[in-house]
Amino acid sequence: MIKINKNNKKENGYAVLELLFYISFFVLLSMVVINSMVIMTHAFRETTLQAELLQSGSIMERMSREIRQANDISSIGVDDLTLSAKDSTGSDKTVEFKFISPNIELWDAGNNIGNLNSPNITVTALTFTQITTTKGKAVKIFLTVKSANDALDRTQDFYDTIVLRGSY
Repeated sequence: MIKINKNNKKENGYAVLELLFYISFFVLLSMVVINSMVIMTHAFRETTLQAELLQSGSIMERMSREIRQANDISSIGVDDLTLSAKDSTGSDKTVEFKFISPNIELWDAGNNIGNLNSPNITVTALTFTQITTTKGKAVKIFLTVKSANDALDRTQDFYDTIVLRGSY
């Protein structure tokens, strides 16, 4: 004899309701995960852009080191600087910084060493100002950079005043 279960319809109904519950739970969970991934991607991009801008401080460090080691300022313009210095053998040489938008070029003894900024960093402003006192000479630098990858065109400013060691 075959027994017929009268509760089959209810069990089937519960199965459909459970299936709908699980599907909606999966959709909700998927939306939360996708939203989290979008937020993490955005945060990573922002962190990368900020790191690029802050690493541009190495441009300022290189210029500061060369200025500090110089003996005298040969010529100074708003966007270029020529220094008199000595090489490792003690011979006279010149060190030049030239702002040729959007790059800062370093010239050492008449040879173009290359750009101080990386390809994804654009220098938007560079200003050199000479400071002369009775005790020595200094150079004030104002540098503004921006990332080529930043859709918002945010900039980072760097300031420094460097005393020439050879001037005192």
